[in-house]
Amino acid sequence: MADTLGILVSSEKHLDYVINLTEAAYAKGKEVQIFFTGRSVLLTVEPDFKKLVGKAKLWICDVSFRANGLHGREDEVPGVGFKDFATQARHAEMVEKADRYVVM
Repeated sequence: MADTLGILVSSEKHLDYVINLTEAAYAKGKEVQIFFTGRSVLLTVEPDFKKLVGKAKLWICDVSFRANGLHGREDEVPGVGFKDFATQARHAEMVEKADRYVVM
């Protein structure tokens, strides 16, 4: 089983860093899981967000998504299904299972 890298993204800044770290870990055969919370949910509607699809398991904090005015745009988020809009419990599970954990 591959090592797992968990990434918590809480800022709407530095999507490029998130993408670069994800691509590097993926290229090394790591399993990558990313949880977007707070203002970082605004990154989900950025054109480059799609670069994460297929390289990481993506979860979006549903409460943050709604609080940041994105309710109704769930279908616009590439690589994320209905069940991937989750609570902080999903984040806690990610932290528990990750071999490495990074906050961005």
